Amino acid sequence: MKKYIISVELLFIASVAFAQGSTPLSVGDGARLYTLQQLKDSALQNNMAVRKAHYAIQSAQEQRKEAYTKYFPNVSATAMWFNANRGMVKMDMNPSEMLSPSLGASLAQILPQEMLLELSNPISMSMMKKGTIASVTAVQPLFAGGQIVNGNRLAKVGEEVSHLQLQLSENEVEKTVEQYYWQLVSLREKLNTLAAVDSMLASIRRDVDVAVRAGVALRNDQLQVQLRQNDVESQRVKVLNGISIVKMLLAQYCGLAAPTADARQNDAAAAAFDVIIPASDNMSPTLPAPLADGNALERLPEYQLLQKQVEATDLQRRLAVGKNLPSLAVGAGYNYHNLLENDRTFAMVFATLSIPISDWWGGSHAIKRSKIDQQKAVDELADNSQMLNIRMQKTWNDVNEAYQQLTIAQRSIDQASENLRLNRDFYRAGTSTMSDLLQAQLLYQQALDSRTDAFADYQNKLLDYRQATGTNH
Repeated sequence: MKKYIISVELLFIASVAFAQGSTPLSVGDGARLYTLQQLKDSALQNNMAVRKAHYAIQSAQEQRKEAYTKYFPNVSATAMWFNANRGMVKMDMNPSEMLSPSLGASLAQILPQEMLLELSNPISMSMMKKGTIASVTAVQPLFAGGQIVNGNRLAKVGEEVSHLQLQLSENEVEKTVEQYYWQLVSLREKLNTLAAVDSMLASIRRDVDVAVRAGVALRNDQLQVQLRQNDVESQRVKVLNGISIVKMLLAQYCGLAAPTADARQNDAAAAAFDVIIPASDNMSPTLPAPLADGNALERLPEYQLLQKQVEATDLQRRLAVGKNLPSLAVGAGYNYHNLLENDRTFAMVFATLSIPISDWWGGSHAIKRSKIDQQKAVDELADNSQMLNIRMQKTWNDVNEAYQQLTIAQRSIDQASENLRLNRDFYRAGTSTMSDLLQAQLLYQQALDSRTDAFADYQNKLLDYRQATGTNH
């Protein structure tokens, strides 16, 4: 019995040492380790949502460059060759009708009678049966109702919007990576706890087995310890399975490994990948001071997107107005044709003025519709700005609550440790049962798990607060 008592004392000492802190968890041999920042960097490089956002930026940049070309002259070249079944220009003439009486009398004295008869017959002429036409023109717009200027501004707004959407995608990727990471940390800490509990129960079982054989302990105590060991083993299987799944999800999301239909390959990939667990000393954070910054709203990409939406609708309204204003352009051209059976080239300058008249009928409604869209964007900016401010306050409340839960969980560990010590003393004095001792050990294990979950939740809430206040970059 004395040996059993000493073993229980060693159990308590091991429990207290485990409560005071633990070193970073070891991982499998040959596994490549990643820090949280390395996982984020890898996800930002390989995640599909971020890649799509980068493509959107490139597309917006090309659209802005395309809009800029509208400032320059529009140069075009045209060439045409034709061969008609008859001349495009036909003319009938009667030479006798073109002669004056005096000239006719003079010709009658000079020309033979046959020629005079020919002059009295009509003559048919046909021209431009075939030919070639070519021209090169350059047209420079001078005024287009502001469509070119506003179109370039709108393209620039589109590029800025694509950058803001990239920032939102990066925020979402960072949030997802941290959620997977802290979930994996939590599971590994729970596995660490189960390992310590299993070691404690193995020590108890050895001592109980000795006590039962010596006749100083009941067989029931031995069975209770065995059942508790079975429960711990069952929990260990579930935690190991959870670790494997989360590791595969994290590796796939960060672009480090792609799951396949072969379960053995997935297990091998999961074994070759692991994360660096923070030391226990870093798992007791202090509550940061709440942000007191009047410019926090302006830093948020969500707020900036709302502003860009207002700016874009204003430019679209101006474009709608510009489509119904006169447009003025000047140009120059160089032309060639051989329509009259000889080559002919010439240059020219010209000016064009286009005034829409009937377009104002439908254009006025388009302008009114764009004004409505602009006012809608202004209202959304005001309404969503209030919601963003509420989100800031909510995320701070969540951080404060998560920190208090972490503090409570740490206090629960101290209380569960003391409860375990008391039950040790009671069991040693014979005033407590094995059930009470194992229940105290279970409460202590639950307190450790609660602290692990509270710490992971605090880290996630802290990231939410940083993103909600624009302080994560």
